Amino acid sequence: MADLKRTVFFDLHNELGAKMVPFAGWEMPVQYGLGVMKEHLHTRAGAGLFDVSHMGQVILRPRSGALADAALALESLVPVSVLGLKEGRQRYAMFTNEAGGILDDLMVANRGDHLFLVVNAARKEADIAHLRAHLSESCEIEVIEDRALIALQGPKAEAALARLNPYAAGMRFMDSANLGFFGEECWVSRSGYTGEDGYEISVPAAVAVDLARALLEMDEVEAIGLGARDSLRLEAGLCLYGHDIDETTSPVEAALDWAIQKVRRRGGAREGGFPGAARILGELENGTTRRRVGILPEGRAPMRAGTALFAVAEGGDSIGAVTSGAYGPSIERPMAMGYVAIDHAAGGGPIFGEVRGRRLPATVSPLPFRAPNYKR
Repeated sequence: MADLKRTVFFDLHNELGAKMVPFAGWEMPVQYGLGVMKEHLHTRAGAGLFDVSHMGQVILRPRSGALADAALALESLVPVSVLGLKEGRQRYAMFTNEAGGILDDLMVANRGDHLFLVVNAARKEADIAHLRAHLSESCEIEVIEDRALIALQGPKAEAALARLNPYAAGMRFMDSANLGFFGEECWVSRSGYTGEDGYEISVPAAVAVDLARALLEMDEVEAIGLGARDSLRLEAGLCLYGHDIDETTSPVEAALDWAIQKVRRRGGAREGGFPGAARILGELENGTTRRRVGILPEGRAPMRAGTALFAVAEGGDSIGAVTSGAYGPSIERPMAMGYVAIDHAAGGGPIFGEVRGRRLPATVSPLPFRAPNYKR
């Protein structure tokens, strides 16, 4: 643990009784006194406060002064429409490689004169190097080091944050805005990684702990660790990089084709032009051989990442594997995601997961396992 980085909230985590663990090179809270199950359920019923300061925050500023130039530059690395993103709005995207695999997934916000990116902690250094290697001529790439990042998630998140700044209540899902807290400008988006309504807040480090304490003093807000964050995102059917998506999975295989707008597809005004376009556009038209799906094991035994999947109870070749699996406190049963051969992706028949040498029955399920609660 001595070599791990710490966020500005480290002392607060310890004060709150957090169990700290290594995560993507950081010392992070996996749970607090409530425990993972109660933290999960509290986020679904009230408001949970997450430290996500380990994630990367990056600004792209167009050297020409025209935001459209930065948007088009970024479109050379991602298959989504950045040029079509309106000021004050945010969009999900992914970096792809020449083979059509996913280098990382990220959020992109149009902040008027620049683009604001939030990338995964485990991929932060690689992503920044990728941006610098490809976009330095057209964009200034500024890595934000003096801000923390927190997420306030749950059906009572709006009421809690609006006590500190009423403007928060008027935001809608994927809105991005500057809000003042404790005399400092914070960059707020109405988004998150739990399937719940809520906000992600980039806050200057100088007032980050003050803001966190002010929220935690509210009855509906509890500190939530990475353990509950994982079960919340899995119930919501959201991918975890390095598990459900990686450099070998394409956006279409990963069932992320909803994020690729028509303008970037074949026949669109800005068709292709991103790494791996030939494969990805081909898969959009012709399909894939496998697909990410939801999996609901029967009984109480969870199917963890790496569990081999089969079409029959005995014999036969594997049809895929689980990439994420856990118990779902809100749905009160085990759940998993994974990839299966396309013939089995539609569901309708049983599949089997091999757990400790035994093939246990499961069914392919639509995602998400629990309907999202976003404020549209």
